Amino acid sequence: MSKIKVEKPIVEIDGDEMTRIIWAMIKEKLVHPYLDVDLKYFDLHIKRRDETDDRVTVDAAEAIKEYGVGVKCATITPDDDRVKEYELKKAWPSPNGTLRGILDGTVFRKPIMTKNILPAVRSWKKPITIGRHAYGDLYKSQEYVVSGPGKAELVFTSKNEMEDVRLTIKNFEGPGIVMGIHNTDKSIRSFALACIKYALSERIDLWFGAKDTISKKYHAHFKNVFSEEIGRHEQELKEAGISYRYLLIDDAVARIMKHEGGILWACKNYDGDIFSDMIAAGFGSLGMMTSVLVSPDGKFEYEAAHGTVRRHYYEHQKGRKTSTNSVASMFAWTGALRKRGELDGTPEVMKFADAWEHAVVGCIEAGIVTKDLMHLITPPIEKYEDTEGFMDQVRKRLDKSL
Repeated sequence: MSKIKVEKPIVEIDGDEMTRIIWAMIKEKLVHPYLDVDLKYFDLHIKRRDETDDRVTVDAAEAIKEYGVGVKCATITPDDDRVKEYELKKAWPSPNGTLRGILDGTVFRKPIMTKNILPAVRSWKKPITIGRHAYGDLYKSQEYVVSGPGKAELVFTSKNEMEDVRLTIKNFEGPGIVMGIHNTDKSIRSFALACIKYALSERIDLWFGAKDTISKKYHAHFKNVFSEEIGRHEQELKEAGISYRYLLIDDAVARIMKHEGGILWACKNYDGDIFSDMIAAGFGSLGMMTSVLVSPDGKFEYEAAHGTVRRHYYEHQKGRKTSTNSVASMFAWTGALRKRGELDGTPEVMKFADAWEHAVVGCIEAGIVTKDLMHLITPPIEKYEDTEGFMDQVRKRLDKSL
């Protein structure tokens, strides 16, 4: 079979630990044998980021800006233990956070559903997509450990004729901690617009939740900006049959547990981080969750929603076989390929992405799974495939469909 030509390049971002091993297998078994594709490669292995003072992460983001579509392997965000383990210069920031900041993107995470993995929540019948605002808040904060008595203030120094502002946060009588967070109207508006566009493209209702009853300025500002953008697209949403609901975040959490799904739940940055994991666990696992970062100017970066699977990597280093779920990593590739084909006007690339996904789902529905899924599927099974074996089974099914 001749290879399918992918007209324009895809930015490939390599990562860390077990997912890096899986990534190489995916390219060897399921990408290069079928596709003639120009991959603009960036290595975000933690040592490479350290060697380049994290410049490679910035370069990867700029490449996605240039080429429009990227696909990313899971990466390490180092804490103090990781700094020691890998002998790093410092605890470099989250690569995903850097990519989100540069692309000003919104992250959409959606569960991969199969007939034999039943959601843990009985009412969930359709996928629940999380739209996570991917800028600011806790992830761009400044923190300070207070050692003793003193006053913490919020200070804004104006660059125009406005008066400077000083607000007392806390008069400390002893040790404590303080944090400053921020966001921008531009980023909040881009977030709202991206969610509206996604809801329109998927024809699903849109929710947004915050805590404006407590945070009467910060959270309320999110609510107001979001409402302004909804108002600008009110007719378009109405014609598409899409409803918008604003809820207090605790109310949204309560209601989502009784909802059938088929909605986009837009969340602030931290909320989206937490609730995307909750949704993933409810529908199966993080190994069955797609993730795409979408910028307001239409750039796309696809990745797995899970981490680097450190425990399996340590087993792999000892020469032992693992049974690591590669589904989300494969769906990162299929998502990127489908979007590349859509943007380039090459339906054969899109059809290949669809066939690859059908092969993955077909394996799972036939009871061919990795160890993490063997007791999630109905009925449970006693045998599972190892990491490479599962990928080989996917390739067999893909070959038959092509």
